[in-house]
Amino acid sequence: MAAAAAAAAVGGPQQPQPELPAPGLALDKAATAAHLKAALSRPDNRAGAEELQALLERVLSAERPLAAAAGGEEAAAGGAGGPGAAEEEALEWCKCLLAGGSGYDEFCAAVRAYDPAALCGLVWTANFVAYRCRTCGISPCMSLCAECFHQGDHTGHDFNMFRSQAGGACDCGDSNVMRESGFCKRHQIKSSSNIPCVPKDLLMMSEFVLPRFIFCLIQYLREGYNEPAADVPSEKDLNKVLQLLEPQISFLEDLTKMGGAMRSVLTQVLTNQQNYKDLTSGLGENTYAKKSHEKYLIALKSSGLTYPEDKLIYGMQEPSAGTSTLAVQGFAGATGTLGQVDSSDEEDQDGSQGLGKRKRVKLSSGTKDQSIMDVLKHKSFLEELLFWTIKYEFPQKMVTFLLNMLPDQEYKVAFTKTFVQHYAFIMKTLKKSHESDTMSNRIVHISVQLFSNEELARQVTEECQLLDIMVTVLLYMMESCLIKSELQDEENSLHVVVNCGEALLKNNTYWPLVSDFINILSHQSVAKRFLEDHGLLVTWMNFVSFFQGMNLNKRELNEHVEFESQTYYAAFAAELEACAQPMWGLLSHCKVRETQEYTRNVVRYCLEALQDWFDAINFVDEPAPNQVSFHLPLHRYYAMFLSKAVKCQELDLDSVLPDQEMLMKLMIHPLQIQASLAEIHSNMWVRNGLQIKGQAMTYVQSHFCNSMIDPDIYLLQVCASRLDPDYVISSVFERFKVVDLLTMASQHQNIVLDAEHERSMLEGALTFLVILLSLRLHLGMSDDEILRAEMVAQLCMNDRTHSSLLDLIPENPNPKSGIIPGSYSFESVLSTVADFKAPVFEPGGSMQQGMYTPKGEVWDQEFDPVMVILRTVYRRDVQSAMDRYTAFLKQSGKFSGNPWPPYKKRTPLHPSYKGLMRLLHCKTLHIVLFTLLYKILMDHQNLSEHVLCMVLYLIELGLENSPEEESDEEAPVGGPERCHDSWFPGSNLVSNMRHFINYVRVRVPETAPEVKRDSPASTSSDSLGSLQNSGTAQVFSLVAERRRKFQEIINRSSSEANQVVRPKTSSKWCAPGSAPQLTTAILEIKESILSLLIKLHHKLSGKQNSYYPPWLDDIEILIQPEIPKYSHGDGITAVERILLKAALQSRMNKRLIEEICRKVTPPVPPKKITAAEKKTLDKEERRQKARERQQKLLAEFASRQKSFMETAMDVDSPETDIPMEITTAEPQVSEAVYDCVICGQSGPSSEDRPTGLVVLLQASSVLGQCRDSIEPKKLPVTEEEQIYPWDTCAAVHDVRLSLLQRYFKDSSCLLAVSVGWEGGVYVQTCGHTLHIDCHKSYMESLRNDQVLQGFSVDKGEFTCPLCRQFANSVLPCYPGSSVENNLWQRPSNRSMQDLIKEVEELQGRPGVFTSETNLSKEMESVMKDIKNTTQKKYRDYSKTPSSPDNDFLFMYSVARTNLELELIHRGGNLCSGGASTAGKRSCLNQLFHVLALHMRLYSIDSEYNPWRKLTQLIEDMNSQLRNEEQLEVPILYHDVTSLLLIQILTMPHPLHKESM
Repeated sequence: MAAAAAAAAVGGPQQPQPELPAPGLALDKAATAAHLKAALSRPDNRAGAEELQALLERVLSAERPLAAAAGGEEAAAGGAGGPGAAEEEALEWCKCLLAGGSGYDEFCAAVRAYDPAALCGLVWTANFVAYRCRTCGISPCMSLCAECFHQGDHTGHDFNMFRSQAGGACDCGDSNVMRESGFCKRHQIKSSSNIPCVPKDLLMMSEFVLPRFIFCLIQYLREGYNEPAADVPSEKDLNKVLQLLEPQISFLEDLTKMGGAMRSVLTQVLTNQQNYKDLTSGLGENTYAKKSHEKYLIALKSSGLTYPEDKLIYGMQEPSAGTSTLAVQGFAGATGTLGQVDSSDEEDQDGSQGLGKRKRVKLSSGTKDQSIMDVLKHKSFLEELLFWTIKYEFPQKMVTFLLNMLPDQEYKVAFTKTFVQHYAFIMKTLKKSHESDTMSNRIVHISVQLFSNEELARQVTEECQLLDIMVTVLLYMMESCLIKSELQDEENSLHVVVNCGEALLKNNTYWPLVSDFINILSHQSVAKRFLEDHGLLVTWMNFVSFFQGMNLNKRELNEHVEFESQTYYAAFAAELEACAQPMWGLLSHCKVRETQEYTRNVVRYCLEALQDWFDAINFVDEPAPNQVSFHLPLHRYYAMFLSKAVKCQELDLDSVLPDQEMLMKLMIHPLQIQASLAEIHSNMWVRNGLQIKGQAMTYVQSHFCNSMIDPDIYLLQVCASRLDPDYVISSVFERFKVVDLLTMASQHQNIVLDAEHERSMLEGALTFLVILLSLRLHLGMSDDEILRAEMVAQLCMNDRTHSSLLDLIPENPNPKSGIIPGSYSFESVLSTVADFKAPVFEPGGSMQQGMYTPKGEVWDQEFDPVMVILRTVYRRDVQSAMDRYTAFLKQSGKFSGNPWPPYKKRTPLHPSYKGLMRLLHCKTLHIVLFTLLYKILMDHQNLSEHVLCMVLYLIELGLENSPEEESDEEAPVGGPERCHDSWFPGSNLVSNMRHFINYVRVRVPETAPEVKRDSPASTSSDSLGSLQNSGTAQVFSLVAERRRKFQEIINRSSSEANQVVRPKTSSKWCAPGSAPQLTTAILEIKESILSLLIKLHHKLSGKQNSYYPPWLDDIEILIQPEIPKYSHGDGITAVERILLKAALQSRMNKRLIEEICRKVTPPVPPKKITAAEKKTLDKEERRQKARERQQKLLAEFASRQKSFMETAMDVDSPETDIPMEITTAEPQVSEAVYDCVICGQSGPSSEDRPTGLVVLLQASSVLGQCRDSIEPKKLPVTEEEQIYPWDTCAAVHDVRLSLLQRYFKDSSCLLAVSVGWEGGVYVQTCGHTLHIDCHKSYMESLRNDQVLQGFSVDKGEFTCPLCRQFANSVLPCYPGSSVENNLWQRPSNRSMQDLIKEVEELQGRPGVFTSETNLSKEMESVMKDIKNTTQKKYRDYSKTPSSPDNDFLFMYSVARTNLELELIHRGGNLCSGGASTAGKRSCLNQLFHVLALHMRLYSIDSEYNPWRKLTQLIEDMNSQLRNEEQLEVPILYHDVTSLLLIQILTMPHPLHKESM
């Protein structure tokens, strides 16, 4: 009643009131307040109300403070006491008026006594320490303040203490968010108990004063806001206004802390529409009020918002039941395509990618969506207050005030509706904000308190279309950063995707809105409404399609990418947060059979969106080559809802699957990702930089795998279970680009894959097939089984701490919930699979963390290499798991050799997926397995042990999953005969294993050895009994087979008749039969899979006739076989196990195995030997083989050496014999290949793009300190005992040079000695190489790096990009091939004198750099670095300053210095390195090349050429007579080592490593 009276009093009179006499304001505040309270308490209180109104108009006038704020010091000086004093005076008046004449503190205490609130509602900001109890929480966002947590009983609960990131509020007392059992003692009391009614007069003055006070605050906010200029941010202005308003906001905040009674009054004031209307529009002639209202309208308009009266009103009919206000027909076309581009916006496509306007034109076909985005009308103080809170970007004080009011339930509902009303405006402000992180945190601080309450969320969803608003706002938000998709058909694609380089995605600006959406979907009632609303589902699928195919990667084939984009972080985060997490939220509500219809709805619209996507990118059946996007959220939505339908809802899988053509399309892109993973790990994408490896690792990483690779694998499993198996197998090998490798011929031409990548890609294809057929995560495993498998896989890779293991287990179903499936059993599962190793102290004093390690029975029974491969981020983890497995087997004595990955029997398949096993029983796979077994047996190239392991795994998997009833007789195959029909008559692996293939036609290069063989006269052959078939297998093309199957499926499709004719796609792949320069050859094979396996056993064991059927000795093996579910051993064990299983499943297989063994070896059973004897024999056999190999190598080496010496020394041989000698004795030297540690590319060093060694150049005087005496020096202890350097190496050489220069010519002296004993240059390397141009880019990045570094980049210093060792130069690697090789590679029949003369002439002729190449420039550059490393006095020993002789002496002395230091490192012996050389890398080869190249630029005076002196038989006396004054140094006075180095470095032939 008082509130109504206040409203009438405040808003009643429409005309300006007459002013009170001035003395009225001069009265004492308390007395005035008491007088007014008494007047208002009378029955007729109109006079008192008018008097109070006049007082408030004077006291709370917004004109003075705002004028001061705008005018600065001038206005402040003009006011009485300044604006601060006026504001303080106004607040004092308010406090006195609220208290009604009594003391304000007493008033506050009196109000708090009537607090009926049962909620805590304590609001905190970022970094506040709070608690969360998962046991008590209903909402995953529940949180408690420390006081409420400690006063509640949470003993034995699952709780944690955390530091708040965005702020929050205590939920104690709120039964909608947490269970009442978790309330603290203070809030367990019901609100109505023991709380007396509030006296009528206690808060009467508040009801009159607060409306005017809040209106004054709003006027301040209106006046203080100015729209920022385009180039000038307005944060400073906003902060200044907020600082001025801080006392007023703090006053309101203090009022909220008085308790429920005062909050109830504030709620009435804030939500009373009449008060707001009267105060904002009823001030008539008040000029200031009009101006204030105009500023408010300007602020609305500048925000893209208007009153509904200002807009064109459309027909606003109510939506029908079950349909969203987002009209279905309005959004049906908005699938993320460009099909509805407005012609007026076409110029935007090429320029700024401005698709926002284009999309908006399309999305505005509905009516409500425009009102959601653009129309806003305020009807209460609360609404306008929130508007200005958003405009000022959520100031913390205002946020705290608004949140402090939430314990009042009426306010909470009103505020939530207001928040939803402003949701689009929040999005627009957030996008423009310069402080989006801070603003995001404060938005979530508010929204999490509103949307965590299910009842409130449901109410707002029904009354305010919350779901419509959220989905529409997200859609509009993302459309501002859309670009044209380049996936598949770059030119004609109509699909648009988000641009991951935009700030919106890079800064995660969308996060608060997506977080709110995830939050409301956690409520079952809201999610149910979403899943029932077809229009919302269509719109949401449109939103998800914006992320389909984003962040497209195109493989760089020529140059390394210049700039490595890091946008993939944004892409993965966007898919996880904006697509996957809402998906998991929806899936959590589809757990029972009654929710089948929800799944059908999602699957239906997901398939429609996928079909639209395929049409938009013009996809038929083949993906574009060298492209991959890791982001297929539509595929993953479809996959996960299929999984949930089968696992939880008992839906028939076929009822929610599309036709065969659509299944084929669905399979291609996830399969392309799996093939691209193999390509990336094979270094085929190395030119794209490290970021592509980052994407591959993120795709399988624990936080992403459940939402990315797992759904992809599952979708491929579903497609494979329903499609033709021959088509699936062909598609796999085609996508992995190993089709050409799968030939029986020893040579082949792979036109789509380099030979160096074939092995790893074949391994990748087979490993993928094993994963596809073995993985059961979505095909029958329970949640606890999945948890156990995940835990075992992680523990097998490495021992883990509890926290790291918890982090590595994939989160499911909703990462936002923080709840792991079966988390109640996490500890129990961990205790059953792992042992805890307690923390231990290391010798240094630090403590090693306690770790969990797998139990022995886990290694023995549960180690699953398939799961480990699936979950490894780093490939080394697979090897780590195998090493640990090997160590366990050896330690436990179960297997002493090198084991293969163990075969593990799989969890039974769910009946819906039984068709997946058809892949193991199709002719195409059997042809591939037969071919690979044959190639491995024949030692063809590019086949590894891993390939054999996977082949045997697939065969064993096929035997384990063979059809239950399979007769031994083959059924005739109907229909036209295909090329693979000539290989195998049936599709059952058990029967095909015994089928013999006699001859195979192959397409081979004309140079292949198969072409030279004579073709067999007949294709018939002797058969083994009646079991062997004869005939010639045709050339089999996997690509042709896939295309044939595709066409068959297309022709069978009933819907195809009504569709347009499909364009024929250009062939991306050449079948082996159509490759250029190939010819047909017929190979004689005469093998079956069984015979190949038996021969493979012989090959693996290294013994002829090693396999003997075990059932011949013990028939019980066949009657009661004991084949364990888990098997250890190596390849021999695997072959024996497969042969036993084949014999068990078919009598004919058993007979054939026996017959093959009888034909190969006489039917005499081997002698029974003990285990000890077998071990001794094996050891002796290994020793004998080692000796034989050693002798063979020594004989081969001796033969080569002899041949080489004969060729090199036979100078008198006739020229006609030279070619023969070259071909027989000349060793082929392959060009050195270097790996660049920056770009990752491998290749030889070249003139145009040289590669260099990372080196450290240092001046060293270590050699100079060496002494001739071996007696250790003694430290001087008296004046007489002094250390003189007369016996050091440096002193001896200095004396020697000085002595020579005294008697002989200076230039001759400088050729007779070495320097560098003091100040010599020592060149060291870490052994890593890099491209010179990559090094320059690396140095440039270091210069631009603002981080404080411990070295000087300007001086060329850096750290090796790989090992981080300190370096200061790069030593170019000389190319392996050179024109100079031809000068000395051919033996000559000329005389010795001619050869000596030729060398002398070549040495006398100055060398030149062949051309101005990059290599020569780098050679010059590193030579300058070497010279600058030491001081000038250590480089200048000539009597003539700057003489070229100084440089010549310095260069060969550098070589001498490094050789001497190398000798020291090797312990004084160059022939055998000591322990110190273990970690040292030599760079002498590259260093000598640089020195030699520069030394050849100097011509040696023929009078002093040491070569001439060494080779001259008779001394020319004339030369001595001519130089009697200054003689040259006699040849015997020359330093021998220096003489040798000069000859080596000036010889006109390139240096090889063998020379060193």
